[in-house]
Amino acid sequence: MNDNAEAENLRLVHLLRAVTVEFGLRQAEFAARHGMHPTDVRALICLLDADRAGEAATAGLLGTRLGLNSAGTTAVIDRLERLGHVARVRDDRDRRRILLRVEPEAIRLGREFFGPLIDGVLRTLDSFDPAERDTVRRFLTAAHTVFAPQAGA
Repeated sequence: MNDNAEAENLRLVHLLRAVTVEFGLRQAEFAARHGMHPTDVRALICLLDADRAGEAATAGLLGTRLGLNSAGTTAVIDRLERLGHVARVRDDRDRRRILLRVEPEAIRLGREFFGPLIDGVLRTLDSFDPAERDTVRRFLTAAHTVFAPQAGA
């Protein structure tokens, strides 16, 4: 790779880092505004992502996604439950298993805060043609794969 191409690639990496830093700052702002720890916000995102993917949202799944041990995972769930953001519910298919459900009020608070940011990103994506969106998707998917915990395993 020539120096110009490497420099341009590094600019993209730094831009991706800047976006993730800003997103993290918005998450921290949301957490502070609602009396939460930043890990609590990440937990809610994990639970919402699991729901969208049709995955059973268990404490084990949450702990794995957050990189927490059992005690840390329980502490996060207990905090979120006390705040009314998460409920523990029995699995209808296996009554021994407890699932985690994000409560409607937590979803409303998230939409109220993050909705305008998401809308701004959606407006930006509307200006991209399908091939450009596919390129962005491929890049973000590949970057996610590099950063995901299983990549280093």
